[in-house]
Amino acid sequence: MRFRRRAFWCFLTLVLVGPVLLEDAVAAAGEFGVRHRIDVVVSAEPEAPIFQRLRGAKGEVSFTVRLSANANESRFFGMLHPSFPDIVVPDRPDKSLVQQTKLWEEEACHQRRGLPKVTVTRVGGHFGEGEGRVEISGINRHIGLLVPPDELTPGIKLDPGSDSLGTFYAFRAQTRNSRLNVDLKIYPIDCFL
Repeated sequence: MRFRRRAFWCFLTLVLVGPVLLEDAVAAAGEFGVRHRIDVVVSAEPEAPIFQRLRGAKGEVSFTVRLSANANESRFFGMLHPSFPDIVVPDRPDKSLVQQTKLWEEEACHQRRGLPKVTVTRVGGHFGEGEGRVEISGINRHIGLLVPPDELTPGIKLDPGSDSLGTFYAFRAQTRNSRLNVDLKIYPIDCFL
């Protein structure tokens, strides 16, 4: 009976005092925070018009990304306008038009408060020259306006994964007619506050 009481009081002490001791240990080692990095990859679907008749042709792609990343220690809201000139259409559909490129990275470490909100709002560009030229002009659908001819569907969630930079969460924006994909990879990077 005495052993049970003693075990009960030891267990109760651990339950009540354990979290405080753990917090003190974490504070002594430094609190973990996070900063984010966003990379982009541009590709095309195998049935895209550029693969049907423009393999090896040159072109360019630009797009607009709306980014909101707000925390007490770090605040950013704005539009990013990356542009990729001199793209060559690959001979195989499994190759990317634009290899993975860093789009944005936070400098300040901050408390964990979720992922930044990113939305691709426009994709533009062209491939080829002369009569065979393919124009790309994908935009989001807006309430009260006609559906755009090359509608852009943002926010398609992809499976999370990991690569040489670490674990990432991925989202895709895809144009309906030109069949281009803009994949955004969000990397949460651990750091000390």
